[in-house]
Amino acid sequence: MSLENLIADFELFDDWEDRYKYIIELGNALDPLSVAEHSDDNKVPGCVSQVWLVTEQEADKLRFRGDSDAHIVRGLIAILLDLYSNRAPGDILTIDAQAAFEKLGLGEHLTPQRSNGFYAMVQRIRNDATASLEV
Repeated sequence: MSLENLIADFELFDDWEDRYKYIIELGNALDPLSVAEHSDDNKVPGCVSQVWLVTEQEADKLRFRGDSDAHIVRGLIAILLDLYSNRAPGDILTIDAQAAFEKLGLGEHLTPQRSNGFYAMVQRIRNDATASLEV
C-alpha cells in the first residue's frame, strides 16, 4: 500500500477513534515473527513498548518485518513497512517519514512516547539501509 492509499483510507473515517481501529487492523495483518526473532538483536531501543524489527536483504532491496507487544504500535510498524519495505537502500534513505507522519495526521494524535518510538523505528530502518550500502 502506498502513502497515498493510506491517506485516502484515513480520510474515509470521520474521527480518530475509527482511525485508531484501522491502525490496529493494519497491525493485526502483519506476518508474525518467530520466537527466535523476538530477540535482543532485533529489539528497537527508544520505544516504550517492546518493538522488534527484522531486516532482510533480497537482491538489491531491503525487506522489513516487525512486531510489538502494543496494538497501536504494531499498526505503526505496518505503516512503516508500507513506506520502507521492498525498496533499495538508497531509496529508503530518501523517504521523509516525518512528512508521511504529518500527512497521516499522526503527529497531533499520538502520545509523545509513541511518536518517539515511531522515530526510533525509522532511525533503525535508516541505520540498516545505510549499513547495507557500506557492505
